Amino acid sequence: MSNTSKKVSLLKLNFMRTETDFIAKSFSTTIDNGTYTWSAPSNIALVKYWGKKAHQIPSNPSISLTLNACKTITKLSFNAKEDKTTFSFDLVFEGQPKEDFKPKIQKFFERIELYCPFLKQYHFSIDTQNTFPHSSGIASSASGMAALAMNIMSLEKALNQEMTDDYFYSKASFLARLGSGSACRSIKGEVVVWGIHAEIEGSSDLFGVEFPVAVHSNFKNFQDTILLVDKGEKQVSSTVGHDLMHNHPFAEQRFQQAHENLSKLKTVLETGDLDAFVQIVESEALTLHAMMMTSMPYFILMKPNTLEIINRIWEFRRTSNISVCFTLDAGANVHVLYPENDSVKVLQFIKNELIGYCQNGQYICDAIGQGSLLI
Repeated sequence: MSNTSKKVSLLKLNFMRTETDFIAKSFSTTIDNGTYTWSAPSNIALVKYWGKKAHQIPSNPSISLTLNACKTITKLSFNAKEDKTTFSFDLVFEGQPKEDFKPKIQKFFERIELYCPFLKQYHFSIDTQNTFPHSSGIASSASGMAALAMNIMSLEKALNQEMTDDYFYSKASFLARLGSGSACRSIKGEVVVWGIHAEIEGSSDLFGVEFPVAVHSNFKNFQDTILLVDKGEKQVSSTVGHDLMHNHPFAEQRFQQAHENLSKLKTVLETGDLDAFVQIVESEALTLHAMMMTSMPYFILMKPNTLEIINRIWEFRRTSNISVCFTLDAGANVHVLYPENDSVKVLQFIKNELIGYCQNGQYICDAIGQGSLLI
């Protein structure tokens, strides 16, 4: 059976899974203590998820590239405890206690307790770090929650050793989603779809699935150079931004547009049409920011240097005929996307013309990655 056929078979299985399938019912063994360490990457959405329903269900489907260098590395140590009535954990972020992260972890544990009833049996020590600036428009919540979910699933698999790998990864994505929606796209795969879409077999609102069709060679090892325009805290949290879509005057049109753009991008990824890729990806990025600018209250998340970079990319693409484009998350930083074959010319362009618009001249060179890794 080919890799593509295997993916399709697994997607058919995923399509039948519901929330109740992820409730842990019994365990085949016991474990008193242990340690796991996982890394999980950030991801960059090409078709954006913006707006959500209850229980972290997306209002529209999205598709993302899994990154490689931008990741969170999390070590989870656990010890059985006598008091099994409360959650118990310590948290260290980049070598220092981080009290303001703890409420988010507490809320995450509360959300997933139904599916992981063993959590109150242990005291957890969480030691985590990023390879990129936190809260600066790179998806740190996505990689952070994905890494934590992978560690929790390693513990569950130790308790239930009959667990299949497919179930392991699907549930990890399901759990990660309950911590941060886009985290479900950081578990596995080069290209990941999250949200039900009529043309993506096995797609689900509950977890991310690997893109079920072979990606054209034009997109193999695709590059993402992230220009750090503003490394500070985001002006608007993702949670606040998503909530603003509830009464947005253009919400329904936006959700329909996302479905249409994902259909187009599916064909593009199969055929290797770089010109169409550029058009869809840049339109999606600008639409995301347009939604924020037309919400109530309204926000402008781009900085003047963001716009300067965008205009320089457009001019370079026009004069060089290189299929380089940009995308944005909900912040000022710019992701510059381009084929590996054009790396030398594009990186020279970035060094010559764009790094002056970055905070302290900083940027990160990244590329498509494979997902979470056990360390």
